[in-house]
Amino acid sequence: MSAVAVSGFQTLNALTSRKITNNLSSNNKVNISSHCLSLISTSFSHPNYLQIQNPRNDFRFINRCSIKPDIDSSDNAIEKNNSIDGTDLDIDSNEQKKLTGLSQNEKPISSISSRGLVFDMGIENSWDSQEIGSPVVKRFLSDEEERWYMWYHGRNSSNGDTVGLAVSSNGVHWERGSGVVQSSSDVGCVMNCSQDWWAFDTESIRPSEIVIMSSSKVRVSSAVYWLYFTGFNAERLEVPGTQKVRVENPERNGEVGAVNDVFRSLPGLAISQDGRHWARIEGEHHSGALFDVGAGNEWDSLFIAEPKVVFHKSGDLRMYYHSFDVESGKFAIGIARSRDGMKWVKLGKIMSGGIEGSFDELGVKSASVVRKRNGGYLMAYEGVAANGEKSIGLAESSDGLKDWNKCARGAVLKPSVGEDGWDDKVVGHPCLVQMDGDADEWRLYYRGISSGGRSGIGMAISQGNDITSFRRWTGFHL
Repeated sequence: MSAVAVSGFQTLNALTSRKITNNLSSNNKVNISSHCLSLISTSFSHPNYLQIQNPRNDFRFINRCSIKPDIDSSDNAIEKNNSIDGTDLDIDSNEQKKLTGLSQNEKPISSISSRGLVFDMGIENSWDSQEIGSPVVKRFLSDEEERWYMWYHGRNSSNGDTVGLAVSSNGVHWERGSGVVQSSSDVGCVMNCSQDWWAFDTESIRPSEIVIMSSSKVRVSSAVYWLYFTGFNAERLEVPGTQKVRVENPERNGEVGAVNDVFRSLPGLAISQDGRHWARIEGEHHSGALFDVGAGNEWDSLFIAEPKVVFHKSGDLRMYYHSFDVESGKFAIGIARSRDGMKWVKLGKIMSGGIEGSFDELGVKSASVVRKRNGGYLMAYEGVAANGEKSIGLAESSDGLKDWNKCARGAVLKPSVGEDGWDDKVVGHPCLVQMDGDADEWRLYYRGISSGGRSGIGMAISQGNDITSFRRWTGFHL
C-alpha cells in the first residue's frame, strides 16, 4: 500500500517495538529516566525518515505516519492499525467485577435519541454509568473500510474518571463496552488511575490527545499510540481572592456558583500498540508528570489541564493546555513546545477571555487544535461567559503559535433550547475532525450537559466556506 504523511511524528523501529512489546507484556511501566524516548531531530538519508538519537540509550525513531493516498491528511485521519494482542498493565482484569459488576459481554448500545447526541452514558453499573466526556475522536482509513475510534473519560458511582474506548464505522453509531477490555479487539474501559501513592494521577484521568505513529519500516500493525492525558491527584487547592466564575477542576456536571472545587492536575503520557493496553511514560517531574505547574504568581500555577499535542514539523511539537489565571480571574490557554514530545518548554498564554459581554468574557479553555490541509491552524475552544454559561468558539492562526484570531464574535455552538435539551446547560470539551473530499466539511464532537446534570457526547457539522456555521447532527442526509 502506498502512503502519504498525515501527522509527521516519531515512531518505534523494530528493535524499540520489541522492547515496548516486552514492557507491555510484562506489565511494566516505562520510566523515562531509564527508558527515555527523547527524540533529537537530525537529517536522514531517506526524505521520509528522521533518525533519532538519545545519549542515554540506543533507541531509534522514525518520522512519519502513513495513510491511504489522497485521503484526509489532517491529524484526525490515519491508516487503520491492525491491533496486536497485549496485556493491560493499568487495570487488573480481576478488578472488572469491582469496577462494573457486569460481564464484559454485556455491551450497551449507544443512544441516538436527541438532536446532536451520538453517545449517551453507559448502562447501570457500567464503568461509565454516571458521567462521560473528553471525546478524542480519530478516523482510521484503509482500502477496505473506514473505522472511527473514540477515547473518552467515564465514571461510575464508586470510581474516579477512567479512560475508555468506543468504535464506529461512521462516527455516529458507536459500539461500547460496559467493563474492562479483555483483548485487542475489545471495547470498554482501557486505562485506570495510577495505584502509586506518589503519582500525579491517583484520583482521575481524562484523555486529551492521541497521536499515532507508524512508518514503512515498521508494519502498520506495529504502530504505536501516544496518549496525552490529564491526571488528577487528591490535593485540593484554594483559589486566592474573590473570583467571578466558579473554578472547577475536574469539571463535573456544569454547576455554576461561588463555590470552587479545584484539584491539582498535570499532563501525562502513555503508550500502546493497540489503543487499549497502556504503559505510562514517567516524566521527569517527581510525580511522573511531563511537567509541573507554574511557580509563584504565574498564570498556570494552579493546575495544567487538557494537553492537546499537534505536530508542526520534525523536531517541533506544540502542546495547547489551559489553566485558571488567578491574577486576571479568567481561564486561559497556553502553549508549550517540544522537540521530542516529552520534554516541554512553556511559551506562555496565547489566548484569554474576551471583551465584556462576550460568550468567553471569563475565559477560554479545552482547546482542540487541528492543522488544516490547506495550511494554518484551527482551534475549537470552550468559552466561559460572565454568568458561567459555557459554549464553543473558534479561532485561527497561520503558524499555530501566539497569533490567534477568533473567527466569530459569538459562539459557534451554544447550549440547546428545546424539549430534547440533553445539552441545554453546557456544551464544551470540543474535538475537531476535518473530513476528506473536495467539500470543506468539519465534524465537531463535544460534551453536553443537561439542566439535570446528565452528560453525553454530541456531534455538530459544518459544511461549505463558512467554518463558523455548525449545526447539530440530525441524520445521515447531512
